[in-house]
Amino acid sequence: MSSPVPFSAPQAAEKTLWAWTVATFFGAGLGKPGPGTWGSVAAVLLWAAFAGFAHPAPQTLLLALIAGIALSIVIGVPAATIAANESGRHDPGFVVIDEVAGQWISLLWSPFDWHHALIALILFRLFDITKPFPVRRLESLPAGWGIVFDDVGAGLYALGVASILRIWI
Repeated sequence: MSSPVPFSAPQAAEKTLWAWTVATFFGAGLGKPGPGTWGSVAAVLLWAAFAGFAHPAPQTLLLALIAGIALSIVIGVPAATIAANESGRHDPGFVVIDEVAGQWISLLWSPFDWHHALIALILFRLFDITKPFPVRRLESLPAGWGIVFDDVGAGLYALGVASILRIWI
């Protein structure tokens, strides 16, 4: 007679807390529908909160934005890699640190006001969704590099178009 197998509760999937926190941009990527849009809106709101409450000089706002972009890329690539691996998905929608980096890139050189922020948001989402050449090719980079750098490319497109539009606005 065989002995009964002891019952064990299924283990929750192991998640690396820091990576999931960064990858979802503190939970913004868990918003439905359109987690990428939630991540982009969170990035714009953080930029606006810093500019609105701290009243930095334009150079200080630019330096803070550059620091945020660098940090979101340097920490975002490994966080996106870990979260994607732990979720078992190649480019999970809940990973939005890439949208944060791209959105902040699109805000470079933008004056602090709502219509420039809205233009940057719309342009970034447009280029992030359509992924014009060669942005789509960046998705083929390995792991978190592909997850993050296609949005960096979309942010650069949005920055270019927004900079041209600022001439007429």
